[in-house]
Amino acid sequence: MSHIVEIKTEVRDTEALKLACLRLGLTQPVSCTTRLFTEEATGEAVHLPGWRYPAVFDVISGQLKYDNFQGRWGDPKELDRLLQAYAVEKARLEARRKGYLVTEQPMTDGSIRLTVMVGGVA
Repeated sequence: MSHIVEIKTEVRDTEALKLACLRLGLTQPVSCTTRLFTEEATGEAVHLPGWRYPAVFDVISGQLKYDNFQGRWGDPKELDRLLQAYAVEKARLEARRKGYLVTEQPMTDGSIRLTVMVGGVA
């Protein structure tokens, strides 16, 4: 039996965030307090390609802070790619922890289909 799942992503798992960065060829997150344009943010800072300031993930609250000046200081698609990669890596980690087999298929629209095999049935 097949099931469709939609996920609202809150970044709370440092290991999955590191794997997402590795997947996208980004530098690893750095745990720090960093300056955004007008304020500071504390958490796991990830430098996205072409972004002036990092995206900062507070893994305790699951919240994200960034300043890309409405796209002028960084393309929002780069953040979308990271959040998608995080969601995939988090799902893979959780499935593997339960002993499930996970396969991945990139779709033509840019989405990613994950199939989780539970007890030999997808």
